[in-house]
Amino acid sequence: MTPEQIKDAMMILREEYRAWRTPAVTVVAGCGGNPYKVLVSCIISLRTRDEVTAAASARLFARAETPQEMSRIPEEDIARLIYPAGFYAVKAGQIREISRQLTEELGGIMPDSIEGLLMFKGVGRKTANLVLTLGFGTPGICVDTHVHRICNRWGYVATRTPDQTEAALRRILPSEHWIEINDLLVAFGQNHCHPVSPRCSTCRLSQLCGRIGVQRSR
Repeated sequence: MTPEQIKDAMMILREEYRAWRTPAVTVVAGCGGNPYKVLVSCIISLRTRDEVTAAASARLFARAETPQEMSRIPEEDIARLIYPAGFYAVKAGQIREISRQLTEELGGIMPDSIEGLLMFKGVGRKTANLVLTLGFGTPGICVDTHVHRICNRWGYVATRTPDQTEAALRRILPSEHWIEINDLLVAFGQNHCHPVSPRCSTCRLSQLCGRIGVQRSR
């Protein structure tokens, strides 16, 4: 895609987004833009369906909304509250330990840099970037499986891993699209541009897409 084409693609996706289900972590972010809540919801969301993430996050935050409150909850209670999220027991330990670190070592203040967030166990670049963009509203490019797959399917990048896709997008994607690209492509990937048999016949981006790797479509 050329710079003009990526601009057109983002405009189309913004229009289509209104009819799609908003990703669960984005819903959490919209409720006050709390970086801590975004981080916790991101941890819950890994390998978990959006509807499960939304319900689990709501139950957990009804019990505790701050690192201080969360660090006082027994790990098994956190696990029970976020069940049936994938790997709920492991995630419960991560959430409680991060909450403890924030409370006892960082004075309750969330790090606002990639490097600071990566110090937490279980936090990778995808989660760190999402906390920056949705929690702090600062520039970052969150690349999950949808962003990685779709950008390669378009032919906008040619990469093998999400981290390589992030690096490529930092070089070529205009900065005004950095924060929004994850939100738009996650919704696009969940609702239309599926991993297998995407809905190409009704896609408004079909003329812009290289359809790289698409073997069959609807």
